Amino acid sequence: MKQKSLIAATLALAASVGAFAQAKSASDGIAEYRKMLEDGNPAELFEAKGEDLWKTPRGPKKVSLEKCDLGLGPGVVKGAWVQLPRYFADTQRVQDLESRLLSCMETLQGFNATEIAKTAFDKGEQATLAALAAWISAESKGLKMALPQGHAQERRFYELGKRAFFFRGGPMDFSCASCHGESGKRIRLQDLPNLTGNPGNGVGFAAWPAYRVSSGEMWSMQRRLNDCYRQQRFPYPGFASDVTIALGVYMGVNAKGAESIAPALKR
Repeated sequence: MKQKSLIAATLALAASVGAFAQAKSASDGIAEYRKMLEDGNPAELFEAKGEDLWKTPRGPKKVSLEKCDLGLGPGVVKGAWVQLPRYFADTQRVQDLESRLLSCMETLQGFNATEIAKTAFDKGEQATLAALAAWISAESKGLKMALPQGHAQERRFYELGKRAFFFRGGPMDFSCASCHGESGKRIRLQDLPNLTGNPGNGVGFAAWPAYRVSSGEMWSMQRRLNDCYRQQRFPYPGFASDVTIALGVYMGVNAKGAESIAPALKR
């Protein structure tokens, strides 16, 4: 009887080790797949489109975005992405990249920011925002994440983002922390970064926007958050809403010092 129990335990252990090795191999395979595609990341096409859109006079006012202030002064793009979201005195709001671009498109070019915010992802001016985000983030590639926390509103949004991150609800009783609140979790054979701290260069916040191979689309951080809410079975809180920006502040501040690789390549 003891011998049979020992054999059963040994077989169970072997099965567990084999399953772990298989999963680990799959995870490594995904990493190798991404590495092979890096040199031909389709995000480069969106970057080129975004740069052109930044410099081309558009909208009712026929003006370019070259005087848009992303936080480092009018027209300064390099280094701006790694310091967003941040507080802007002219709007008296904490804004992420997409909401700031909406402000510039409305004030400089004459677009209707509210209508753009209601537009479906990858349609109309939403596609414009995705391309602009790809180019602007690429201009800061290799720089370290350094979101400012000097303004009271920036610190307030960090705390709001933290609350939103850990808030559980919906039919599945999920929160952002359900997937990204501790280390060692995975989904569909992919490791899930722990976003309550700095998960490492280009793994979490510092990797978005990114090109999604599975859908053949460029996803901004706003779209990434939209999909997270969908998976939690929550209603989407709205494009460029305060809660999405607050989550960006929370994750971005936690990613301090991580090297930006955006726009990255995702499954």
